[in-house]
Amino acid sequence: MAVTKVIDSTSLSIEVKSGTDEKGAATYSKKSFANIRNGVDEQSAYDVAEAIKAVLSEPTRTYFLNHSSEIVNA
Repeated sequence: MAVTKVIDSTSLSIEVKSGTDEKGAATYSKKSFANIRNGVDEQSAYDVAEAIKAVLSEPTRTYFLNHSSEIVNA
């Protein structure tokens, strides 16, 4: 029997500056955007993240493409 992975959902997260810590270093929180098309290519996801970054008032750091998967015995 072969086990396969089936992607259930995909989301895009962007780390956005949320403040500073007691030492003055920047702190970040994640803003997540659900319902990204499963199977989206990395360049398209990056381009969307860059477009979102352009309209945010705070600086951003890292982009994440998150997949939730089900493992099934087929």
